[in-house]
Amino acid sequence: MLFSSIPLAERLRPKNLDEFIGQEHLVGKGQVLRKMIESGKLVSMIFWGPPGVGKTTLANIIANAANLPFFSLSAVSAGVKDVKEVIQKAKASGKMVLFIDEIHRFNKAQQDSLLGAVEKGLIVLIGATTENPSFEVINALLSRSQVYVLKEFSKADLEKLIQRAITEDEVLSRRKIIIKENEALLRLSGGDARKLLNLLELINETFPSDPIEITDELVIQLAQKKTALYDKDGEQHYDIISAFIKSMRGSDPNAAVYYLARMIEGGEDPKFIARRMLILASEDIGNANPNALLLATSCFHAVTMLGYPECSLVLAQTVTYLASSPKSNASYAALMKATEIVKQTGDLPIPLAIRNAPTKLMKELDYGKDYQYAHDYEGNFIHMEFLPDEIKGSTLYEPGENAREHEIRKFLKERWGNKYGY
Repeated sequence: MLFSSIPLAERLRPKNLDEFIGQEHLVGKGQVLRKMIESGKLVSMIFWGPPGVGKTTLANIIANAANLPFFSLSAVSAGVKDVKEVIQKAKASGKMVLFIDEIHRFNKAQQDSLLGAVEKGLIVLIGATTENPSFEVINALLSRSQVYVLKEFSKADLEKLIQRAITEDEVLSRRKIIIKENEALLRLSGGDARKLLNLLELINETFPSDPIEITDELVIQLAQKKTALYDKDGEQHYDIISAFIKSMRGSDPNAAVYYLARMIEGGEDPKFIARRMLILASEDIGNANPNALLLATSCFHAVTMLGYPECSLVLAQTVTYLASSPKSNASYAALMKATEIVKQTGDLPIPLAIRNAPTKLMKELDYGKDYQYAHDYEGNFIHMEFLPDEIKGSTLYEPGENAREHEIRKFLKERWGNKYGY
């Protein structure tokens, strides 16, 4: 059997942009990161994107191209002391690149410890995160960094990576590997290059004799045997959160709490779980049960205050409540319709009656004229037009089929009659 102690993903790690696959919007000809690397004028930056799309690799390439020392820290295990040690090295030896993986796991104090060195140019900070940096990176650090969004690898990117692995890798290139089918490889990788290469390496180590014929059935069987290992290493992060959300959306508290347990046991960030439930509470439950958003918000605050293990019960309570709640995506659908209208029609003029009139000139131009204050009328309602003339009468919000939104529909019908078709 041919194998190496160095993982395949590490053996194939690109050393320059010409070897790099994907992220053409950033590193393609004339694009921003390529220009920065070619000019050598580096700024601190945050790479935001899913696992296995080249964040660490790009950081290495940038440091090599700039001929700067490269230091790497993981926010999972590093602290303020480690950051200060790197800064002291920078002061002693000159400018360097500091790569911090999972920077969203650094707390405020840890992130604050970076500010001075970043501001003075002692270090070029490159942070990698799978979470929205607007939520997880402090404003002071964000304002000193450029945020670049990295995308999942496309099918073409992954197919190119497979060919590179079996033709150029020092181990796999000496095997007779026949790709008869690649759908399972591509699907199970989920756009994650590391996961794809791990699957190829698993196949190589499982079958000592040539030839190896890779089929969808073979890949699925091997992947199922190794599922527990992948979960422990966090490589099914996006698969599990997807199953978690879809279970709650599908009103299955049993499946939802099972996937919650998988995430808790895997050490998933509880704030990430709580934040996804906040989104679901509005997107999938909405006005069918407004209390869902209140509970999800309370859950997020409780998780932030408690942490593991105590917050596990708070998460479980919220998960089972959301999964067992009536569902409606009416608010989400209304926003999508409204957004589409805005894109198609642009900045339509606001009806004069409902414009603000803070100046004399605006009043002379009839801003606010003929506005009818709803509270001056019976039932706190007056039938007037609020939409621009070009789209008046457009029905964007269709209350869902549930008890609470039936009441909303009844309320709107009583006031608007047949205008919006309620």
